[in-house]
This record gives sequence, C-alpha cells and structure tokens, in this order.
Amino acid sequence: MSERLRVVVVNGSPREPSKTMALVDVILDTLSGMLPLESARVDVYRLGPGFTGAIEREDVTPDVEAALRLVESADLLVAATPVFRGSYPGMFKHLFDLVDQYALANKPVLLAATGGGDRHALVLEHALRPLFGFFEALTVPVAIFASSGDFDGTVLLNPAVYGRVETGLADVADLLRARATGTVV
Repeated sequence: MSERLRVVVVNGSPREPSKTMALVDVILDTLSGMLPLESARVDVYRLGPGFTGAIEREDVTPDVEAALRLVESADLLVAATPVFRGSYPGMFKHLFDLVDQYALANKPVLLAATGGGDRHALVLEHALRPLFGFFEALTVPVAIFASSGDFDGTVLLNPAVYGRVETGLADVADLLRARATGTVV
C-alpha cells in the first residue's frame, strides 16, 4: 500500500450540489488533517445506462467496471447517501449489488447519511450497517448523520455534527494510518 490513504466515496445522492456531499467534504477535510490521503468519488446517479441497465457485473460498461474496481481497491470506503423513505436509494444499493462479494472483507467503511429529520438517522444502523455486514466489511463504529436542519443550503452549520465527525475519525485514525502505510494486514 502507499503511504497515502486511498479514500473512495460512494455518493448516493442524485443532486449536485447536495447536503450528502457537503457532509462528505467535512469528513474528508477532517481526515486530511489527520493523515495524508488521496480521494476519489463514484457518483451512482452519474454512471449512466452502462450501470442502470446492468443486471450482473458482466453486463457493465468499461467505465462502470473501472468505478467498481475503484470501490473495491480503496483503503477506506466512505458510503454516503441521503435517506429516501426510510432507507438508501435503489441506485446506491445497485452499485453494491455489482461489487464482488468478498472485495470489501475487512475493509474499513465509514457510514454517512443525510435526511429530513433526526429519525432518519436510523438508516445508519438498520440499513447501511447490515449491508456492509454482508460484505464482511469493517464498518467504523461511529457513523455520521446530519439532518436538513443542520445545514443552510449545502453548508453544514451544526457544531455537534462536526464533533461527531472528529470523534469518529479520531477513533479509527490509528487503524487507517497503519493500513495506509501497510503495517496492518
């Protein structure tokens, strides 16, 4: 592995700009203050018909295959999605339907979500964590949620959310640093 942490964000938001990506920007800014990183982003709503028309991995176009390999090769995956009707959107899930079943085993995954109200925060524990449990991924213990009231447009204002980001990343910074330098198997 390189000395820089390869962070890949899977963005489940159909909007650009979005509150979801504003939250991710705070996460990446905070993490980059802790250790060197390089980041990439997969926007599921912009992958096109080579993605939406694929039923199996063999059906995807070369650009979608490259996006899937990017997700599978990350040192840290940030799974970020808005909440629609109590769960993540189908396009977000479809990406993970195409990811190799064992590609995320023991891979650190940070869960992040945005929603209309605080009760939508349940998506983190009742939808996202089980999804990555199937892949045997190492989900970061602290998941990050921000509700619509935490933003002014797409600017995150709530200091409590910033604190949760700092706490969540500080709790796993040593693990991430070790993985980035190749000292953890």
